Amino acid sequence: MKFCIFGAGGTGGTLAAYLAMANNDVTLIARGQHLKAIQEKGLVLHTNHRGTVTVDNIRAVTAAEYMDTPDVLFVCVKYYNLDDAVAFVREKAGKNTLIVPILNVFGTGGVMQEQLPDNTCLDGCIYVMSEIEAPGVIYQSNKILRVIFGYRPKQEKKLIDKAGQLEQILRDAEIKAHFSDNIIRDALQKFAFVSPAAAAGSYFDVTCEKFQHPGEERDTFTGLIKEVVALGKAMEVEFEQDLVEVGLKMMDNLKPDSTMSMQRDIQRGRQSEFSGLVTRVVNLGKEYGVSVPLYEKINDWGTANGIK
Repeated sequence: MKFCIFGAGGTGGTLAAYLAMANNDVTLIARGQHLKAIQEKGLVLHTNHRGTVTVDNIRAVTAAEYMDTPDVLFVCVKYYNLDDAVAFVREKAGKNTLIVPILNVFGTGGVMQEQLPDNTCLDGCIYVMSEIEAPGVIYQSNKILRVIFGYRPKQEKKLIDKAGQLEQILRDAEIKAHFSDNIIRDALQKFAFVSPAAAAGSYFDVTCEKFQHPGEERDTFTGLIKEVVALGKAMEVEFEQDLVEVGLKMMDNLKPDSTMSMQRDIQRGRQSEFSGLVTRVVNLGKEYGVSVPLYEKINDWGTANGIK
C-alpha cells in the first residue's frame, strides 16, 4: 500500500518512521525547517528503548507538492488544523483511499465524513508519547505505540478488506494495531485519559508528578475522567474497564517530569487544542444533558485567559 501521513509532528512522524522502517511506501506531508531537515538528512527517530535511528526511505513533501493518490491516508494534525486536512483529502484522495484520522479529539472521523461524503473516513486514535525534538528529529519518550481504528455505527463499510489488511501491516511494523468493532467506545476510552490529563495539566500548569500523588490535582484529574465516563453512558457506551483506574495507572506510569502537549502549547503562547479537548466536552454535556462542572470550570478559566 501507498501511505500518506498528513502531519509530521510527534504522532505523524513516529507513525511514518515505524512504517518506513518496515519497508512500506511512505510519504510524509510536512512544512518549514522540519520538512527541509527530513529532505536533506532523513527523519531521525530518537527513542529510549531502541536508540536513535535515521530513517532515509521516507519521501517528505509539502501538501501542494504531493502528486500521488494514497491507499491509506493517516491524518495526524492538531484539531485546529482539521480544515487543512479536509482540503487535502478533497484534492488528493480517491474513492479507494482509506482515511484514518488519529487526532486527540474524540469523533474527528465523523466530523470529516460530514464534509467528505464521497470518501471513507474511519475514526481512530493512537497511544504514543512523542514530539518534535528538533527539525527532522522525533523524540519518542515511551515505547508505547498503539493504533486503534474502525467504522462508526451505521457507517457503510466501504474498503473493509483494506482496513483489515491495514491492521496486519501496522502489526508487521511493530505497531500494536487493533481494527475495532466498537470504535466509539475505544476512541472515547482514549479521550477519557488525554482530555482530562490535558485539561488538568494546563489548568494547574504542573508536571505529571503532581497527579501521581494525592491532592487537588489528582482529584481533579479523576473527576474529569468521571465526567467523560458520564458522557459515554449518555451515549449508550458500555466500557469494559474502570476508566478512572485505567487513567490513574497510565498517569502513574509516565515520567514525573512529563507534561501534556496542549499544556506545552499554552505555555509557549501557541494555538492549542483547547477547543477540542475542553470546550467540546462542555458542548457535548449540553447536547446529552450531562453535568460536567469541572470541564465548565476549566473552560471558563481558558476563556478568561484568552486560550485558544
